[in-house]
Amino acid sequence: MSGWITVCAAHALADKERRVVDVDGVDVAVFNIAGQFYAIEDVCTHDGAEIASGEWVGDEIICPRHGARFCIRTGAVKSAPAYEDIACFPVRVEDGMVQVRDERWD
Repeated sequence: MSGWITVCAAHALADKERRVVDVDGVDVAVFNIAGQFYAIEDVCTHDGAEIASGEWVGDEIICPRHGARFCIRTGAVKSAPAYEDIACFPVRVEDGMVQVRDERWD
């Protein structure tokens, strides 16, 4: 079971910025969309490449390798060549700090 991992101060992750953190050995990309924070695993389900550095359009991230699109809010795949969703993680702001955790193995 993973505890909450502090990403950064909420004010340090501005709107339309992202940050990748290690959560128990898993790279997690945390995004700020209009003051709301979202977290997905930093991996394209098509070929295992990192995805956080991809182009960000609206609430979608585009894989820099092959162009698969995923919803940042839910991890849902939006276009081929990927067909599986990306894992999505709970995010909270506690005492002004953005925190994320991996509950998949709880």
